[in-house]
Amino acid sequence: MKVLIAEDDLNIRLGLCDLLEAEGYDCIEAAEGEQAWTLYNERIAGQPGPALVLLDIMMPRVDGYSLCRRIRQQDQQIPVIFITAKSEEIDQVLGLELGADDYIKKPFGSREVIARIHAVTRRCLASRAAEPQPESFQMADLQIFPAQLRAERDGEMIDLSLRDMKILQLLHRNRGRVLSRDELFDQCWGRRYLPNSRTLDQHISKLRKAVERDVQAPEIIVTVHGVGYRFDG
Repeated sequence: MKVLIAEDDLNIRLGLCDLLEAEGYDCIEAAEGEQAWTLYNERIAGQPGPALVLLDIMMPRVDGYSLCRRIRQQDQQIPVIFITAKSEEIDQVLGLELGADDYIKKPFGSREVIARIHAVTRRCLASRAAEPQPESFQMADLQIFPAQLRAERDGEMIDLSLRDMKILQLLHRNRGRVLSRDELFDQCWGRRYLPNSRTLDQHISKLRKAVERDVQAPEIIVTVHGVGYRFDG
């Protein structure tokens, strides 16, 4: 899922990119409003555009309010989240009237950003009627709901990241077949990502803690030493 991040502060922009790419999103960066508008239009002209837009309000050339207005004239459905240091109620009301879906106020923590992005992503995935996919699928005793970025076991809901879901879906579609590390990277991180076995193994370890009943005897993500991972079904 592509995310357009329009933010003139380099450190904040890079921090958001690192944070979201770690969660499985493909980030497009813009340092000011006119560049963001150009990137937005280039993407929708040549290939599927961003599925989510993060907009700083106070940007050079074109501010976030004006850019949101342009985007809404072209697309009423794409989720838009404002990133702002402003806290006045009038600014929040103006943003919502322009069609913003949410606010992230500076300074913000990584957990808050991820929680808000996940909430918007769930709504976005759930509304994609043109991209049919099963409402849920089963892996061992775990029921997985892709559009919700969640899984359920024994009545307990488990929150998952977009990358977590990509990994589980790939394993489920290829049940019984060993997926190599390169294949997992290509499908779940993207071909631009430089493969690093430690990155993959650390992510799998974290995912196992979330989805396996017993991480010492995994049933969903089985390690095939020297090759990759497999779901036996």
